[in-house]
Parts: sequence; structure tokens; C-alpha cells
Amino acid sequence: MTAQTVHSYWITTSGREGFSGSIDACFPYWSFTKTVISICALKLAESGNLDLDATLKGERYTLRQLLKHTSGLPDYGQFSEYHSAVAAKETPWTRNKLLDVALAKGMLFEPVQGWSYSNIGYMFVVELIEATLEKPLREVIADMVCKPLGLNSIELAETCGQFRRVHWEAATDYDPKWVYHGCLIGNAPDAARLLHALMTGHLLQPATMRQMLDEKILGGAIPNRPWTECGYALGLMYGALKSVGRAVGHSGGGPFCVNAVYHFPDVSDPITVASFTDGTAEGVAEFAAERLAEVQ
Repeated sequence: MTAQTVHSYWITTSGREGFSGSIDACFPYWSFTKTVISICALKLAESGNLDLDATLKGERYTLRQLLKHTSGLPDYGQFSEYHSAVAAKETPWTRNKLLDVALAKGMLFEPVQGWSYSNIGYMFVVELIEATLEKPLREVIADMVCKPLGLNSIELAETCGQFRRVHWEAATDYDPKWVYHGCLIGNAPDAARLLHALMTGHLLQPATMRQMLDEKILGGAIPNRPWTECGYALGLMYGALKSVGRAVGHSGGGPFCVNAVYHFPDVSDPITVASFTDGTAEGVAEFAAERLAEVQ
């Protein structure tokens, strides 16, 4: 069996940088997009345009609960019909059909009475951001995150044509509209620089950053992944790995590739790593990121 190629980029607090694999290739960021959506929502909370703890109109949950996956909303990724439709290369479902399938049995639990990962929750966050600013998410992310940081490779993929920039051939016939909260694409250096800027205080005010890092502890080890403790904050996976201590960031995966974008604050020179590889096992990218954090 041929070993998977992992494309990684790393940057440390002291300013050292390095990479393996391709430095210019374009990758889907998948659920690392949630981290960026959360940054935008939190910046709007900083400016007073959104309230993290106000119950959303007509609903029982708050923005904070959506960002933390404690709203009780289900996730379309739990349904075989969704995965079958993606595999069959069907036209992405309308919003109404998506919600008909996902909400057929109602909420999973009352807000904050449990935890369940929900892409639908982040779709609702995106809709709230767009309605508040009266501009599409692609412009919000560009204005709030990418332009200030000079991250020129990143864009929100909204068409199959845009997705053809992606490194893997399997991306050529994938419709990014299947990712209902949106899917960013870009290179590994820009993914690492984005998270590093967040974790070193260049995107949010200190008080806001403390709220973003307020985690809900979810458990311990996960099979075939490097975690010894895992939790979730606001748009961030937050836990610990045996060899390097705390890890903060997000992994992600789609039908043909996976990624892990993490900051490791406990190593001697805190490091941020973005790793991308093919396949569907997120642990492969996470272990690659851990190994880089160990040796830097």
C-alpha cells in the first residue's frame, strides 16, 4: 500500500516556519471553516452587532449555544440519505429539503442539556451573520479575516468551478454547496497563519478570546486519533495530546480528504500546524500535526 502524502505547514511563536509536501496546493478547509465563522460572529459581538446570549428570534437557543454545539440541533451528517446523495453526485438539496430530513424527529435535547455536533447550527450562524451585515459570507470573511492578515489564497468555494482549484482529482466533480455552512479553500500556509494569528491575539480582543476558548469537556481518548482529552469551545476543538499537551484548532473531513489545523501552546516554542492529506481518516492528519509539534 502506498503511504499517504501529508502536506503540512508550521509556524512558531518565535517566527520559525517550515513545510512538507506542496506549499502552494489548494485544499478544502472543511470544518476548519467553523473556526473562521466563529471568529466573524465573535467580532460582531465585540462591536455590539450580535449578542451571544440572547435567545434567537423564534427559537430556544442562543448564538453561543450554536457556536458550542449545545443548541440541541441535529446534524445532517448523521443521515445516510445525505451521504448517498453526495456519493451519487446529486444536485445539493434545497435548504427546505435539508431541514425536512434533519429535523424530521425534532431537536435532540433542550439547549445546554447535552452536546451534539451540528453543521446545521453553523448554517444558522452564517445566516445570522449575513442578515446582520447584509452581505454574503464570502465578503464578511474577506473583510474581517483574510484581507487584514494578507491571506490571499483563501476563498469561500461556492461553485464546482472554484473547487477545481483543489489539489485532488476527486474534487473536480464535488459541489461545495453540500457543505451548508460554506467551505473555505486555500493553501496550507494560509490555514496555519490564520489560526496562528487568532491564537497570538491578532484577531479578537483578549476578553473575547477568553470566551472563544471556554471549552466544554467531552471525554478522553478517541480510537485511531491522538487525543487523550477532548472538548469543544466556540468554533474550536480544544483538548490534549499525550506527547505535546494542549491542542486548539479544528480538524475537518469530506468525501476524499481530511485536515488538521492546530495550535500547540505547551511546547517550548508554541507552534501552529496545518496538515492536509487524502482519505477519510482525520486521525492521519492529526497525528502528522502532532509529530511536527513534537520535533520543533
